[in-house]
Amino acid sequence: MTSKILTLAVMGLLTFGAASAQKQQKLFNGKNLDGWKVHGTEKWYVEKGELICESGPDKEYGYLATDKTFKDFELTVDFKQEANGNSGVFFHSSLDGTKISGWQAEVAPPGSNTGGIYESYGRGWLIKPTPEKDQYLKMGEWNTMKVVVKGDQVTTYLNGHEMITLSDEKIGAKDGQIALQIHSGGGIKVRWKNIKVRTL
Repeated sequence: MTSKILTLAVMGLLTFGAASAQKQQKLFNGKNLDGWKVHGTEKWYVEKGELICESGPDKEYGYLATDKTFKDFELTVDFKQEANGNSGVFFHSSLDGTKISGWQAEVAPPGSNTGGIYESYGRGWLIKPTPEKDQYLKMGEWNTMKVVVKGDQVTTYLNGHEMITLSDEKIGAKDGQIALQIHSGGGIKVRWKNIKVRTL
């Protein structure tokens, strides 16, 4: 009897593990922009398995948003900033052209609050990392950002270091698209890869 119970317990754990693994999905397939929609006139293209955003001639804001919406999730993404590198990862967002509502985990050059949370067309900066955490950003090299959103709470990590934790009822009340941003002003280029999301 004990052996049967043990067997059933092991099978249950394996099933749970498989189900958990299935929840993680690649948002970027490394080949094209399937599953995403471009908003604006800035450049979004794939090169050697990397997703690249680059300023276009209009030098305006641009976004690449998922077709799907997400509420509670863990997102991981690798990015490498070239030139200015001012960008960001939006969540619980919706777009009307290039007007975006939602929250942004900042991706920016040194000294510009990478990992902080900004509410677009709303309250502005909600939280910024403490200045000493800026050391975790490797400008011109590959970085890994993780954004965890569950209920009212958001936590961001940069290269394994916690940057901020924020509790906000407005965030918890919504869901929405995940979107990558290219900032206005021109001269910006950011490379992205390994964009994965796990529902929580």
